[in-house]
Amino acid sequence: MDTEEVLEKANYRYFLDIATRWMDNDIYGHVNNVTYYSYFDTITNHFLIHEGGLDIQNGDIVGFVVASSCQYRSPISFPGTIQSALRVDKLGNSSVQYGVAIFREGEIWPAAHGTFTHVFVDRGTHKSVPIPVDVKLALQGLVSSPLQLT
Repeated sequence: MDTEEVLEKANYRYFLDIATRWMDNDIYGHVNNVTYYSYFDTITNHFLIHEGGLDIQNGDIVGFVVASSCQYRSPISFPGTIQSALRVDKLGNSSVQYGVAIFREGEIWPAAHGTFTHVFVDRGTHKSVPIPVDVKLALQGLVSSPLQLT
């Protein structure tokens, strides 16, 4: 499978619709590049909370973002609804690298795509710890089979 095929919507496992906001647009009339990272953060944490049971308010273990990237393919703008997409590209003992993408409604190729990496840490010490069992089980369901995982 080539790089382009990996970006197809069918290779993502979890989706969340997000309404663009007036403040998302920049002076050029499209969603500003920094806002895409907010979308990536939103879908990732939505999944961890709702599917993995991660307690971001009171839990002893939290996920810290240690790396992220984004490639922009075509602009999106307000008003509109985008579909954010998530998969797991690499799943380790204490870290996970997500594949994330932003799709316009009804499209199968992303307007933007990238990666987002969490390391799970003890809230008090900030030392890395194993991914909580329930979270790891949920993440395993996001592994996209065509990808090479470690």
